[in-house]
Amino acid sequence: MAGMSPVFRRKAQARAPQDRLVTLVRKPGCHLCDDAQTVIEKVCGELGVPWEQKDITQDEELHRQYWEQIPVVLVDGEQHTFWRVDEGRLRRALAG
Repeated sequence: MAGMSPVFRRKAQARAPQDRLVTLVRKPGCHLCDDAQTVIEKVCGELGVPWEQKDITQDEELHRQYWEQIPVVLVDGEQHTFWRVDEGRLRRALAG
């Protein structure tokens, strides 16, 4: 990265897989959530991107924001998708 401007270097570094985070907002007993988790586990595992899950029934703010959309997938804290997770779209979002 020698010769890159500091701003470009920070952007390139911020996009390293280990610096990304995928969050699955879900609830227990949700089959769409299970399907979303399967896709997230596959894509994040292949790309080396960490991921986490949050239970919407245990967080009032998440419940207020996303109850009608679960499962919800956040990438780096921003909503990426809801209900169904498209493997290719998630892969592109994380790789780009």
